[in-house]
Amino acid sequence: MTFDAEGELRMQASTEGANARLLEVIRTQSDVAKLGPDLSAVMTLVSQRAQALTGAMGAVVELAEGDDMVYRAATGAVQSHLGLHLSRATSLSGMCVRDGMVLRCDDSELDPRVDRDACRKVGLRSMLVVPLRHDDTVVGVLKVMSERVAAFSTDDLHILGLMSELIAAAMFHATRFESSELFYRATHDMLTGLSNRALFYDRLRQCLDHARRQRERVCVLILDIDGLKPINDRFGHRAGDAALREFGVRLQQVARKDDTVARLGGDEFASILQVEDRVGALAHVRRIEQAFDAAFAHEQQPIALSASIGAAIFPDDATELEALLDTADRAMYAVKRARTTRA
Repeated sequence: MTFDAEGELRMQASTEGANARLLEVIRTQSDVAKLGPDLSAVMTLVSQRAQALTGAMGAVVELAEGDDMVYRAATGAVQSHLGLHLSRATSLSGMCVRDGMVLRCDDSELDPRVDRDACRKVGLRSMLVVPLRHDDTVVGVLKVMSERVAAFSTDDLHILGLMSELIAAAMFHATRFESSELFYRATHDMLTGLSNRALFYDRLRQCLDHARRQRERVCVLILDIDGLKPINDRFGHRAGDAALREFGVRLQQVARKDDTVARLGGDEFASILQVEDRVGALAHVRRIEQAFDAAFAHEQQPIALSASIGAAIFPDDATELEALLDTADRAMYAVKRARTTRA
């Protein structure tokens, strides 16, 4: 094979790769349209696709909130950092918002613009950051990260720019020009109106930090609706959506003013509450169970609701966020298994 032939094959492979990536962007655009005004879901979807298309270890959408940049969507290796706060003044993301320019860092250990401690915490060495614009204002960034030095190319930068435009368009349509809606849309579940996964993680981080300083206890509840699939199968998906909404309403009714109630996704919900001890946590679990004693009516059809609930208390059961959630999740599944066995 001649040198020219080899070069032609490389060029052809490069062109095919570029075309495949552009097709994936187009497919993402179609998928974003299907999500409608659910801005949180859009940000998560675009983060996932941006990560895959650039070969990144993770991707995030950060929104500028006060003096901080906050992870409102996070995928890949940085998913557990959802809700993380960075300083706008000392981070590359904050600089991107301030200047409205695409920024690239090839080595976080050598780049004076970055928050080096935050980079080490997340485990990244290089990143691309592009601005997210809403109503002519830069409100956040889309960022991809790698544990490798100089991991991203100019083509990656182009792809990330296209992805950021998808989120910007979703922001435009979701908020109908009202900037005050942006935070709500990004942090709340559209079906139930409850806090979403991103806001839940944010508030849990803050609660745990406060509890460590004040030597207090925090309880996390993970709740799973029992029998949502049979409701969908028997009465239809409109009834399933109604069940999810009613479930959220009843959780809110028994929640105290300072509690956080969230829908994490699907039929999974969660709550954060301050407690003095395990007795107080179990008392709240009983109040939730009692809230589901009565069925609710959907199109004149009574539908029963119940929940499997798992609890974990900081610092008794775990001292770190992920371990605390895992403990509560395992406790919830133990309750669900026990109910299935009795049935």
